[in-house]
Amino acid sequence: MELKIDNLRVSIGASEIVKGISMQVREGQFVGLLGPNGSGKSTLLKAVYRVLKPSGGVVLMNGKDVSRIPEKDRAKDMAVVSQFNQVSFEFTVQDIVMMGRTPHKKRLEKESAEDYKIVSEALKQVGMEEYSKRKFSTLSGGEKQRIILARALAQDPRILILDEPTNHLDIKYQLQVLSIVKNLDICVLAALHDLSLASMFCDEIYMLKSGRIMGNGKPEEVITSEMIQDIYGVTASVLTEPETGQLSIHYRI
Repeated sequence: MELKIDNLRVSIGASEIVKGISMQVREGQFVGLLGPNGSGKSTLLKAVYRVLKPSGGVVLMNGKDVSRIPEKDRAKDMAVVSQFNQVSFEFTVQDIVMMGRTPHKKRLEKESAEDYKIVSEALKQVGMEEYSKRKFSTLSGGEKQRIILARALAQDPRILILDEPTNHLDIKYQLQVLSIVKNLDICVLAALHDLSLASMFCDEIYMLKSGRIMGNGKPEEVITSEMIQDIYGVTASVLTEPETGQLSIHYRI
């Protein structure tokens, strides 16, 4: 499976938010989108998963235009974890995660033992198996985020779109969630705000500013002092830890 974005443009009203972006996510890649608030990350992702209609360009899933793929068929291969997950009805956690099985069911087909097994495993992956009977509305923001990820895992996608997936999460669960996603070995496209986490988990990074790509490459190629200054207007030193090879970012006020 492969996700390709070609010259994508998105306008909201008279404003062009995404300005001719092209990128590719190959099988097994974890690709990150970085950039300040207002850079177009979320708008780009919404156009990828068809909440917003692009004003130009195309999104291809395995070479097929996603706008021509029926929604249910698209949902069999693409799952989304967005920033805002409000649910109006009193569903249990298990109900919410079971919704991830919907694309794989025929109309009015009941849940099978296999579906319940998949849901249970998804909850276990995010450390929420003991919450299955809790009402979703009673959970904290971080707990809700993990349940939404579990729903996406239950969907058994080949492409996963994440919009700030670690918002509201303690550092323990930020690391846990991104580790889970990394080990899925599927196409992952994620908008992230934490440069350090992005450097740990992303295979490739695209840096956005004002709706355009300002640079892309491996984390060590993109997350540099110069790029941080240019994109965020912040002075920083970027070092490589000798023992782990991980990037260490030190900001200066």
